[in-house]
Amino acid sequence: MSSDRPVALVTGANKGIGFAIVRDLCRKFLGDVVLTARDESRGHEAVKQLQTEGLSPRFHQLDIDNPQSIRALRDFLLQEYGGLNVLVNNAGIAFKVVDPTPFHIQAEVTMKTNFFGTQDVCKELLPIIKPQGRVVNVSSGMSLRALKSCSPELQQKFRSETITEEELVGLMNKFIEDAKKGVHAKEGWPNSAYGVTKIGVTVLSRIYARKLNEERREDKILLNACCPGWVRTDMTGPEATKSPEEGAETPVYLALLPSGAEGPHGQFVQDKKVEPW
Repeated sequence: MSSDRPVALVTGANKGIGFAIVRDLCRKFLGDVVLTARDESRGHEAVKQLQTEGLSPRFHQLDIDNPQSIRALRDFLLQEYGGLNVLVNNAGIAFKVVDPTPFHIQAEVTMKTNFFGTQDVCKELLPIIKPQGRVVNVSSGMSLRALKSCSPELQQKFRSETITEEELVGLMNKFIEDAKKGVHAKEGWPNSAYGVTKIGVTVLSRIYARKLNEERREDKILLNACCPGWVRTDMTGPEATKSPEEGAETPVYLALLPSGAEGPHGQFVQDKKVEPW
């Protein structure tokens, strides 16, 4: 039995920026908010914490590295709500700067979650986004910095208005292969595995926005990538300049773009402003 009640969903939401996004959406979104996490017990703990603040998110398990887990979530959303109104793809990982893990392994592991996991979520959930829906892919300012450190040839490819999803996947896989062979710098890649994965997320967002224009223009769905800023989380550490609440501001702004808004769409947004890609 599906209800007409609107629903928003945040991936990787048991702590950090994702948790702050859920909290803000619980206060501002007129509908249900689903907090997802890979670890069920941590997810339930996060929900409990928000309940003590008088908020009432729902919980659903989601591991974005597991296609079966993504499909189970999709089936839940279709059964309970007949689709999805707001999707915030926040789940992601990063190795610490001092981590001794070899670069090629960091490249493969980070790419699997940040790019391919996000892509898999989009493939399953974009088709069930309802008209006037909002999709926010949490990228990073590192994507812009990494892009500027790429060779001119790679920059041209990543900035192309006609790059396809298949071509982008090919480039992401090439980065992993080049890293394995120890030739990534020679091939024009930057030395940040995280940065390259977030280039992937930003470019994927541009591609999906273009597809929505071609296939579902009348549905007026807005899809963007954003940088939450340098936020104090387990991932970045205590030196960062923003609190998780401040980091949630731009993703929540994009998630709640008013009905009838023409944009932003297919953009990279930082501090609620469109940044040129």
